[in-house]
Amino acid sequence: MTAQIIDGKAQAEALRAAVAGEVARLKADHGFVPGLAVVLVGEDPASKVYVSSKAKQTVEVGMNSIEHKLDVATTEADLLALIEKLNADPAVDGILVQLPLPKHIDSAKVLEAIAPDKDVDGFHVVNVGKLATGQWSLVPCTPYGSMILLRATLGKLAGKEAVVVGRSNIVGKPMAQLLLKANCTVTIAHSRTQDLPAVCRRADILVAAVGIPEFVKGDWVKPGATVIDVGINRVPAPEKGEGKTKLVGDVDYAAAAEVAGAITPVPGGVGPMTIATLLGNTLIAACQRRGLAAPAYFAEIDRDLFR
Repeated sequence: MTAQIIDGKAQAEALRAAVAGEVARLKADHGFVPGLAVVLVGEDPASKVYVSSKAKQTVEVGMNSIEHKLDVATTEADLLALIEKLNADPAVDGILVQLPLPKHIDSAKVLEAIAPDKDVDGFHVVNVGKLATGQWSLVPCTPYGSMILLRATLGKLAGKEAVVVGRSNIVGKPMAQLLLKANCTVTIAHSRTQDLPAVCRRADILVAAVGIPEFVKGDWVKPGATVIDVGINRVPAPEKGEGKTKLVGDVDYAAAAEVAGAITPVPGGVGPMTIATLLGNTLIAACQRRGLAAPAYFAEIDRDLFR
């Protein structure tokens, strides 16, 4: 068997196009443009690239991009003061503080300072609690994007057995909650699960989010299963030359693709969906804050997955 490759780039492009259309409609019908504020503290190279990409894509869909680039020595008090200002700014619909933060700043305190209705990362304890109790909430972008890919690949997910390998607050736990909302039977597994390969082999949907390169082996995959590989790991690539590296996921892609029915590649799978769903969350937050109906594209996703 050769698995269907799930094209995250194409799905992300379609999502961004839908967001752009809704932004244009909001501007024409209601006279406002959603705004996304991104806060970067320090000079982490990967974070700088990611923030730059977010800002570029925000502008491309017609939203206002508000960037705050702060010195690495910025105090926790100053960062919290900035967040308080952004919370109060009516032109800001979404706030994202890029992680990781410098060690002298308490990330949990900072994330909880963001107003829940502007928490487009979906990390605030209020949004986490609402998701866990089946209420409407803003949800973390990577799990949301993964659900959109599953919807596009499988349609209805109800009744399927899903295994999520990884229990992080950012991906593993919210992914499991979303799958439960979609009426899957869900197991959260991790590196200490007894007989983890056997647990994975039960899965119709296998989500790998453990942060270990090629951790999930091909013979862990149930024939015909759909594999969502959330991992992005940079590893040495001596075949490319001395000192060269490459990106791999948490799944042994070559082996798994011979068994699975469908699989996300790395790169080009879940990764492109993360910023696209961030833009979607900002659009949803902008409508929610003004008492407007959910944008049609996202209302359709909600109906298809969770109703």
